[in-house]
Amino acid sequence: MALNVVILAAGKGTRMYSKMPKVLHEVAGTPMLFHVINTAMSLDPSKIIVVLGHESQLVQQRLSELDGYIADKLCVVLQHEQKGTAHAVKCAMDKLEDKADILVLYGDTPLTPADALKQLIDKLDRADMSLLSTTLSNPFGYGRIIRNESGDIIKIVEQKDASAEQALINEVNTGMICIKKEALDSAIDKIDNNNAQNEYYLTDLVGVLRSDAKKVEAVVYDNYELLQGVNNKLQLSVIERLYQKQKACELMLEGVTFADPERFDLRGTLKCGTDCFIDTNVIIEGDVILGDNVTIGTGCVIKDCTIGDNSVISPYSVLEKSIMKKHNTIGPFSRLRPGNVLEDEVHVGNFVEVKNSTLGYGTKSGHLSYLGDSQIGRDVNIGAGTITCNYDGAFKHKTVLGDDVFVGSDTQLVAPVSVAKGVTIGAGSTVTSDVTLENSLYISRVKGRVLTGYVRPRKNK
Repeated sequence: MALNVVILAAGKGTRMYSKMPKVLHEVAGTPMLFHVINTAMSLDPSKIIVVLGHESQLVQQRLSELDGYIADKLCVVLQHEQKGTAHAVKCAMDKLEDKADILVLYGDTPLTPADALKQLIDKLDRADMSLLSTTLSNPFGYGRIIRNESGDIIKIVEQKDASAEQALINEVNTGMICIKKEALDSAIDKIDNNNAQNEYYLTDLVGVLRSDAKKVEAVVYDNYELLQGVNNKLQLSVIERLYQKQKACELMLEGVTFADPERFDLRGTLKCGTDCFIDTNVIIEGDVILGDNVTIGTGCVIKDCTIGDNSVISPYSVLEKSIMKKHNTIGPFSRLRPGNVLEDEVHVGNFVEVKNSTLGYGTKSGHLSYLGDSQIGRDVNIGAGTITCNYDGAFKHKTVLGDDVFVGSDTQLVAPVSVAKGVTIGAGSTVTSDVTLENSLYISRVKGRVLTGYVRPRKNK
């Protein structure tokens, strides 16, 4: 049976106090709606219909960022007036396939586990509709699952419509359902808005189907935390920490050691070799790969990088879109901007910035330097305060240093410029043209003078 997924994402999210649509608020650097779409994709649906309303243009703009495989299955419908969840599903009816199972999800429940949804789908083997429920010690605010003496579900009553007796029930509705298309077709138009909110509740499907002698069953999922929706910034922060704790636990089970898993943020994917150590307050963004025995110091931000075996990233370094091979040492307080390749045994020290450059085996830049658009050979020493002057106001230019070059402190390399193998550049030099003679000394330094009889200006007291 084909699976169609309907994701309800039309709400304004008033309690978020934000101009941004609620479903675009991020968990782990990704919009909540994208988390739900990714979970839906794991179920191999033939179609995903997203129902939008408030600021739909902004949401559609973000949806356009999704890759082609997801986009091919995705379509958008608009709910111009927010008249309730059943009305939202009705807006999607024309997009649904015949003889499909229809799974209804919410764009503000980013942690909903795929295994719970798989159970919902499987329930349709013996029911016309299945719903996802859970039990809460404090069920206030949730729709209550009403069962008869035989334990069959007969209806769902929302908090505002619940009697005092019904309000004591602890089994609550999460809102997520799976229903056969023919059952939805027969029931959706029978739902009315005779309730405290004057809205068309999707939960009323239960009563309608029961009156038509259809079977409704529940999947009771114990881990309520993963089923929570987000209505305000406080709940968003709770969901964020739950997600991060979940990811840290997964990584620890794969062998990663954390100084404190409560102080770790993963905003992408992280693959680690054996014996990796991650200190506190590290942020991982995009796709990051760590080899064996890699150490990441406190306060580092690493985005879209590959770090080779036995490398050490010292505290407060920021690395982006770079490849570091084996036995690299980076930091503290280093910055690697996009486009770098660091071969084995490279050292980039404190307050060194490297951009779009290759650094050969054993090359070292210990401190206070900028290396941009550079091709640097092996065993090169970059002295403190070395600057590649790569920008002329319009274009970027390349600096090339051969193997075994020694660059003295406070040197400016004015690109485009090339320095031959084995050259030593004296401290304080400004290199404005190619140095082609191998193993030579290059020095450009203003001769110092001593002036006698000089009187330093002083303030009158």
